[in-house]
Amino acid sequence: MTKTWQNGDENSLGFSKPPAETRVVVAMSGGVDSSVVAAMLAEEGFDVVGVTLQLYDHGAALAKKGACCAGRDIHDARRVAEEMGFPHYVLDYENVFKDAVIDEFADSYLAGATPVPCIRCNERVKFKDLLETAKDLDADCMATGHYIQRKTGAHGPELHSAADANRDQSYFLFSTTPAQLDYLRFPLGHLPSKAETRALAAKYGLSVADKPDSQDICFVPNGNYASVIEKLRPGAGEPGKIVDMDGTVLGQHQGVIHYTIGQRRGLGIGGLETPLYVVKLDVDKKQVIVGPKSALATRQVPVMEINWLGDAPFDSADTWQVNVRVRSTKPPMPATVRPTSPTEAVVELLSAEEGVSPGQACVFYEDGSSRILGGGWIHRG
Repeated sequence: MTKTWQNGDENSLGFSKPPAETRVVVAMSGGVDSSVVAAMLAEEGFDVVGVTLQLYDHGAALAKKGACCAGRDIHDARRVAEEMGFPHYVLDYENVFKDAVIDEFADSYLAGATPVPCIRCNERVKFKDLLETAKDLDADCMATGHYIQRKTGAHGPELHSAADANRDQSYFLFSTTPAQLDYLRFPLGHLPSKAETRALAAKYGLSVADKPDSQDICFVPNGNYASVIEKLRPGAGEPGKIVDMDGTVLGQHQGVIHYTIGQRRGLGIGGLETPLYVVKLDVDKKQVIVGPKSALATRQVPVMEINWLGDAPFDSADTWQVNVRVRSTKPPMPATVRPTSPTEAVVELLSAEEGVSPGQACVFYEDGSSRILGGGWIHRG
């Protein structure tokens, strides 16, 4: 039975007009999540336009099954659009992706940091250039398959963790700005599990219903960061010394880019009574500094480039009592955030955390709530 629309009625995307009069661009990676979003909205009668970004050269060296930018994924996205009967476009964003994401990834690694390129891709490509493209297509909004929730609060749209904590992607979306959040929609964020998403894919008869989830960074085959860095920056794998915290030489390494803060295995300095971990990378001296696990513990975390999603200005308070996540695999922990500028702060963890690494994100969560208050990038201070 067709719904009769009246003033004040809202469709499922929050617009006061029928779905058929609401255009939505769906960012389609070719995976099951974004495919289900597109199919769901198409079935509801929305004016769906599917867009897939070609982000990287799909040569044999890098294209692989399960990667977000592999050539097969473009084919899969196009096939879903054909199955559900809506238009689909592939946009060549290789140059933008290289300039905005890959080059910084390489340079950050060479500087001894542990970057998170997926966050930069969301911030600088998907939620910036693609979002502008969606507006150029006269879309009312853009929808993605991310597991995160957008809720309407007293001061406008708010960002909240996904209902399924195991799928929550808030760590990778903290840099979403208020203006972007106003335009974005995340139709899967309320689902209780990934199984529900796959059930919907089966319900719609999608060819990707059983497609495996992507695991690695799309342009890093088999998780081998160092080989990619060496291709991007020839000569980056220069050898050097492995030293302890007193400067005693314990061994040799074949390039700082092969190591990350907190690493224990693969150091090549066996025979020691106490396990040693990478506690620091000194790029200038080409040194990998190792020490006991206790040396990894820290409570003071300097953070920069803060994106704030709270209701009051970030630097309007001396401190903010929040929960923070300093790695994507760690649950939020209590902390005090002390602003030092509108975009910088010192985060003091109530309990010391091991392996906090420059280049990772520090994401702020409202205490006792699922709301994301923003976050920033950890640096050396």
